[in-house]
Order: sequence, then structure tokens, then C-alpha cells
Amino acid sequence: MTKVFDSRPCILGEGPLWHPERKDLFWFDIMARKLICRSHVWEFPEYVSAAGWISHNELLIASQSRLFTFHLETSAQKEVCPLEADNPITRSNDGRADPNGGFWIGTMGLSAEFEAGAIYRYYQGKLCKLFSNITIPNSICFSPHSNTAYFTDTATRKIMAVDLDQDGWPNTSPRIVIDLTSTGENPDGSVVDAHGNIWNAQWGASRVACYSPNGVFLHCIKLPARHATCPAFAGETGRLFCTSATEGLQANDQTDADGQVFETQVATIGQLEHQIIL
Repeated sequence: MTKVFDSRPCILGEGPLWHPERKDLFWFDIMARKLICRSHVWEFPEYVSAAGWISHNELLIASQSRLFTFHLETSAQKEVCPLEADNPITRSNDGRADPNGGFWIGTMGLSAEFEAGAIYRYYQGKLCKLFSNITIPNSICFSPHSNTAYFTDTATRKIMAVDLDQDGWPNTSPRIVIDLTSTGENPDGSVVDAHGNIWNAQWGASRVACYSPNGVFLHCIKLPARHATCPAFAGETGRLFCTSATEGLQANDQTDADGQVFETQVATIGQLEHQIIL
């Protein structure tokens, strides 16, 4: 049964991260420029959207213009590298740590300008562009065998898969694994469970849908919020969280559930979030 994990509404809830050492969920309200957990809220001067864990106390955070480390106890920050800092019309969006200790992050236009964004990987001190001409990057996640990465450009309604080499770099062209063009769902954030199934939050559909590694629809979890944005597992458990958004809804069309974070117990287990190695 789905329940409310946190009732504070987000304009654009995104980037849920279960920290395996702290046993705590962190997420972002991108438009409010906030990092949130149940016990604290941190505010930033520009948009922040995604993170990975470095240590018990430090995260790597993607913002509108950079990647930076953030200390959860002292709020100390240190820039790691710029991220399209010379492009004033873009910001970061979806991102996740990869099995090799790198970090994948997507960028997009502030008004979702057509193909204004890209997907990058930060690894061993360098930020490299992987895919260009992306409108709304989402669904960045990885198979449990560390040999496949997934991503989508939400505007295409197609979730792509790409094979990875032993260092975690793409070594094939992206291929379609889930095609929602005929059914009309909008793929937002995704996470992969321990069995390789892909759990995808679907903007506008009030649900998280589960697909096999081959893209076969298995089942879905209904949510009370219209705009589901991104799921996350509580490590190697069956606790599944999902953020949501009020963005895109008229005030008279919103419910109290829109923008909240939800939790559901599912009949599978997740993967531990990978640790970033700087």
C-alpha cells in the first residue's frame, strides 16, 4: 500500500537518493533550489537537482552550473568541476552514480528548449559529454550486472539502453528498450531493482511502472499525485520511494498529494546506491 513519506509539497521534487550509510532519504525541489531530508532542508543560490554519496557526511551535488561536494553536517562546499557554466539557459536535471564510482548527469533548457541539453559522465577527475541534443534527460540508472546503462529524453517517450565497458563507458550505440509512443506515457526518472527490472515514474500518469529488462510491462504502482518524477529504493530492501511535482498543474487542479514524497512496499529488492569515487 502506498503511503505519504513526506507531506511537504515540492514544486519539482526530483533526485531521491537513499544514503546507505546514513539510512536516510535525500531529495531535491529543483525549482525551490533545495536539498531535503525529513530532518533538514538546505537552500542554495541556484538550481540543484541530483546527487550521489561520497562518504557518510559528503554528497556530490549537481547544480545549474557545476558539480560540487557538500558536507551534510557543516554545509561546506567545494567545486569539483563546471557543468555548462557558460550556458545561461541550461540547468542540471536527472543524475545517478554509476557502478564504477562515476556520476552521470543530464542537462536541459530552463524552459525545456528543444535539444538544448546533454548527458555527461564525471569519472576520474574529468567531465565527458556522452550524448548531445537532449531535451529532458531522465531515467539515468544501471543494471545490477554493471554492464548496461539506461536513460531517456522524456520528449521522445523512449527509454534507451547502452552497453558499458569494464570502466563504465558506453561502447555501443543506444537502443530502445521501452517505447511509450503508442501508449502516451511520459517517462521520467527510473531505478533498477536487484533483478534488473526497470521502475519508471511517469509524468502525468500518477504511477510508477515496472518493466522487465527486455522492456515488457509487468505491473504498476498507482500514486495519488499526478506528476510522478523519480523512484528510489531504500537500498537492498523492498521500500520504494517516489518524488512528485506540482509544476505543470493549475492551482485549482492540484490536490494535497501533488508534490509529496511517497513510499510503497514492493515484492522485490533494490540495489544499493553506488558510492562516488572522486
